[in-house]
Amino acid sequence: MRKFIIFSVFIIFAMNLVTGQSPVIIAHRGASFEAPENTLASVNLAWEQNADAVEIDVYLSKDNKIMVIHDKDTKRTAGEKFVVKESLSSDLRKLDVGLFKSPDYKGEKIPFLNEVIETIPEGKKLIIEVKCGTEILPFLKESFRESGKIDRLVIISFDFDVVAGAKKIMPDVPAYWLHFNLEGEYNTKWIEKAREADLDGLNFRYKGITEKYIKSVHDANMEIYAWTVDDPEQAAKLSGFGIDGITTNRPGWMRKELNKISGR
Repeated sequence: MRKFIIFSVFIIFAMNLVTGQSPVIIAHRGASFEAPENTLASVNLAWEQNADAVEIDVYLSKDNKIMVIHDKDTKRTAGEKFVVKESLSSDLRKLDVGLFKSPDYKGEKIPFLNEVIETIPEGKKLIIEVKCGTEILPFLKESFRESGKIDRLVIISFDFDVVAGAKKIMPDVPAYWLHFNLEGEYNTKWIEKAREADLDGLNFRYKGITEKYIKSVHDANMEIYAWTVDDPEQAAKLSGFGIDGITTNRPGWMRKELNKISGR
């Protein structure tokens, strides 16, 4: 049975390659399987591994600095608890967020967003997940404007008001609405709401995404991404369905495995 499944995945993926379609490989919090998430180390490693895009998370600090961190506080990655929105960026920057992963990364700091933007190579994208609310949007707009790389930036969020608000004040920046598992392939409410807000696409947890649902999103002139996929067979299946982007913790390895499946 397993051999049949693998063969079926190969056929789907091979057919997808014939059509010239290939999903964007997005590094989840950077190359976070190997390096500490949401650090310059993980971001730069992802670029070295030829990721098409890097996804990071951001919060706004007490002094209105955009900090690259996934959690609302620093306990998990720094060992000391500072609530980001209640803390000054100067205090947050004193923390070590590399040592929790490996002694090799001792001394890694919580990056400012502008530091990460500076790393984006030509032809690549930085996908910025907003973890807080709409209060961050004016500061994002200013940061994007000052970066000179606005054409390489994308905004995502589970908060509809954030992505809709971002699209209003930054119409040229792609915005995607995040969701957890897809609840039934015939449920088009998210597609309709996203289209009404002129969003550029949806971004679902990979479980439950069907070829039919992907087609429905494409028919609405939007794109659809999947997160977080570390199984090459699952990634190949989604690619065969026509998914536009796959978020993974292992971008370099995933690309190699997909090339193996395709026979490249």
